[in-house]
Amino acid sequence: MLKNLLQLARPHQYTKNLFVFLPAFFSFQLNDVFVWVYGFQAFVAFSLMASSVYTLNDWIDRKEDQKHPEKKHRPIASGKIGKQSAFLFMGLLFTVSLLCGYAISVDVVLLLGGYFIMNIAYSIKLKHIALIDVSIIAVGFVIRLLVGAVATTVILSHWIIVITFLLAMFLGLAKRRDDVLIYLNTRQKTRKAVNGYSLRFLDTFMAIISSVVIIAYILWSISPFVAERLGSSNIYITSLFVLLGISRYLQITFVEENSGSPSKILLHDRFIQLSLAGWIITFVIILYV
Repeated sequence: MLKNLLQLARPHQYTKNLFVFLPAFFSFQLNDVFVWVYGFQAFVAFSLMASSVYTLNDWIDRKEDQKHPEKKHRPIASGKIGKQSAFLFMGLLFTVSLLCGYAISVDVVLLLGGYFIMNIAYSIKLKHIALIDVSIIAVGFVIRLLVGAVATTVILSHWIIVITFLLAMFLGLAKRRDDVLIYLNTRQKTRKAVNGYSLRFLDTFMAIISSVVIIAYILWSISPFVAERLGSSNIYITSLFVLLGISRYLQITFVEENSGSPSKILLHDRFIQLSLAGWIITFVIILYV
């Protein structure tokens, strides 16, 4: 039972919640103990809330998941966890998440609650509407930024919000492309939003979004505001790793056709891991060393 509950919580997805640390990272405050303590607390609070959302979503999607080649093995879809156990687990995660958030500030609680309500709407209706579904996913990442900013008392740059939204939308489109491929290969629609997508549309839109993300990042890295705020005009060097990371993800999506789970790709793809490590190390050298 414990193994099934852990699978239901999807801890491998927690890599997404590292976005709560980005506000502190880009404001040059990672050497502050206060930032690490409250940042980690925000990370835990958001991870628990995300797990409660995954549980609710899995219950709502149980019939559709049974048609999916991979999702059919999820605890609820496979029948390993029943309705009562699922909702008790969801309630526990939700409550502990809000308590952790309240220990930081009321604003964090409001953001967590807003994230949960948004995902209820997503699970019930919005995920069935093409483009709205990936937009909601992208807004979820922006909320992660806001939680991190509130927890660490950092003022967010509009550049970071825009880049995060676009990058998350890019990853969401890659997931929808995987759903379209499954439909084309098996004639099984794993989600209703597939009706609003085609491979040609997704390939074109992903190419546009990825280009905008790269350009936006380069413009941010060479802006006078960033040079003054971060105390260096060499941030543009990190653009190389952004370009490599996005190019590799496009390769995984278009060549290998395996873009169903961004979190699993991050955990298993060595090229993307090295690109991310190179981006972080270069940033640390420029800003901290």
